[in-house]
Amino acid sequence: MSNAIRVVGGGLLAAGVLAAGAAAGAAVERIVLSRGSKPDVKWSMDEFDSIERDVITKDGTALHVEIDEADSPLTIIFCHGYALSLDSWYFQRKALQGRARLVFYDQRSHGRSERADFDSHHVDQLGEDLGDLIAAVAPNGPLMLVGHSMGGMSIMAFAEQQPDVIRDRVYGVALISSSAGGLTEITLGLPAPFGYIFNRVASPAAAALARRRNLVERGRRSSNDLGMLLTRLYSFGSVASEQAGQLVSNMITATPIDVLAEFLPALQDHDKRDALPILQHAEVLVIVGDSDRLTPKSHSEEIVSGIPGAEFVVIKDGGHMVNIEHHEQVDELLQQLLSCVKRDLIGASGNGVA
Repeated sequence: MSNAIRVVGGGLLAAGVLAAGAAAGAAVERIVLSRGSKPDVKWSMDEFDSIERDVITKDGTALHVEIDEADSPLTIIFCHGYALSLDSWYFQRKALQGRARLVFYDQRSHGRSERADFDSHHVDQLGEDLGDLIAAVAPNGPLMLVGHSMGGMSIMAFAEQQPDVIRDRVYGVALISSSAGGLTEITLGLPAPFGYIFNRVASPAAAALARRRNLVERGRRSSNDLGMLLTRLYSFGSVASEQAGQLVSNMITATPIDVLAEFLPALQDHDKRDALPILQHAEVLVIVGDSDRLTPKSHSEEIVSGIPGAEFVVIKDGGHMVNIEHHEQVDELLQQLLSCVKRDLIGASGNGVA
């Protein structure tokens, strides 16, 4: 049997495991949905009055950036997760608007940012991108960094690369549903043997599928019901609203399959445990949902153990997209972190300006 057949066969086995789990969960979800899911609240991405621009990284990649200005010296930068876009921060953007200068950007090859070279699809490069972004849109003044999933990893990589900036300018850090390493050990909520099988074959299977990009993309677009179901099972810990599920599904579907395939090994290789103590110079908040299948609570516990003084909050019935699913709690926690940062800024300036 050729290696290619083994890879695709392994990928089909992993997909079969996920499909079986999805089918089992589908029956439960139909019962729950029949009782009514969370009601949709009408909201639109067009309601923000933003400055849009491109930031060109050192390797020439154009990152799409949106800035919500405010009368504040503090800039908060939001780093989104794998397969998502800056749209994932909708609720936090609305909750914090006007309280600080807010900066949102699409990671390279995601959202409206430029497609980058394969060799640049790794976490260290995302840390460098964050450094380039800061130099371009917030070269001076205090900072607060907020990262979800891969966005949290980007912050860890940046901390390792530019510890002086963390020490001198970063007053607050929020790491949501993230990991400092060891992602190959997760089981995705499956029985351990099946979870380990999936992790072992996921990267080569994704690479094999990426080589058949056009065929796979047609299949992804035509199987929206399965995509929505898997989105609900692996993004949410409770029954989220239909609009929230559609938002996450749309972001994932809009990310090309070959980009997903190219970033996956980088996430599995990611290990920034040694960089965690650098972040203790700031107020640090770590948030995770107790039903997160992609970056389980144990990964957040490891982050907290590596950052003395970090605050740790576990959100009940929260999945990986806890910033959307339980945004009210996440919004409140970020507002509290912002208040702590402003208090520290007042203490540092001694003139009451924050």
